[in-house]
Amino acid sequence: MNVRRRRISGIAVTAATALGLGTLSACSSDSSAAGNTDKFDVVASFYPMEYLAEQIGGDHVNVTTLTEPGQEPHDLELSAKQTAQMGEADAVLYLKSLQPAVDEAIAQSDVKTKIDAATLTKLEDHGNVEHDHGGEEHADEHAEEEHSAGGEHALDPHVWLDPVKYAEIAQGVAKAFEKADPDHAADYRKNAEALAKKLGDLDTAYKDGLKNTSTKVFFTNHAAFGYLAERYGLTQEAINGLDPESEPSPARIKELQQEAKADGVTTVFYETLVSDKTAKTLAKDAGLKTDVLDPLEGITDKSKGEDYVGVMQSNLKALETALGAK
Repeated sequence: MNVRRRRISGIAVTAATALGLGTLSACSSDSSAAGNTDKFDVVASFYPMEYLAEQIGGDHVNVTTLTEPGQEPHDLELSAKQTAQMGEADAVLYLKSLQPAVDEAIAQSDVKTKIDAATLTKLEDHGNVEHDHGGEEHADEHAEEEHSAGGEHALDPHVWLDPVKYAEIAQGVAKAFEKADPDHAADYRKNAEALAKKLGDLDTAYKDGLKNTSTKVFFTNHAAFGYLAERYGLTQEAINGLDPESEPSPARIKELQQEAKADGVTTVFYETLVSDKTAKTLAKDAGLKTDVLDPLEGITDKSKGEDYVGVMQSNLKALETALGAK
């Protein structure tokens, strides 16, 4: 069976995505290669890391991303040029276990400051699920399939979708920047405080917006929202676990139809970077609506928001509508 392998590659994608945090600046990064500027040069694995580097670093950093906008993180393979760029950078910011290609390159790189976001907050295992989609399944399915390089089953890497955990990571990134570039430590601290306020406001908006809803259950194509669900008292039910492209079994579809009736589910969510075919099939069969819930692995023209906070606000509106917020 290749289910396990595909799911692992999904995690890898996520990791790659994490590596691709410099996504937005990818197009322009060739002219300002990671190690050749007079700024503090940071290579970010994917968009959530890129956003932190830019918000905290401000004018003092030159951020290069490994993941192109719109690229599924698990598809990430590093070019020789990207690997060389990483070696010339002052710092690399990534989320270990999301993108194996990135993890490997960083392990072999002699870049001085390596910042692993996974060490800056507590990662969790969102369920130990077997792959028989006809049997009983737990909502937050993707975590348990994420086998990291040497582990049994890995922890869920999608921490950036919880504003509280993301803020913890931001605090750790700021401290690492201050240590690596002490001349600008005061600015990094100030920028980190401004970011913490934004993330705190976002957390408050989610708490208030999702406090009183008709249902607490939402269906999603890809089990990326375990941390968000846990933070705000919701239950994520994933159609496909880690691999957003796979087709669920007829038994799984039937199970989800029954659950939709039992729990008052109205909407099947899909994401911008992958096909909406599975979500639309389930929605049609079960008489449900579809909408976008963005896992924020990259920002593209299709994103409902220009940056992390904007897209998270759009996600909140979509959840409020789907869950019947009062």
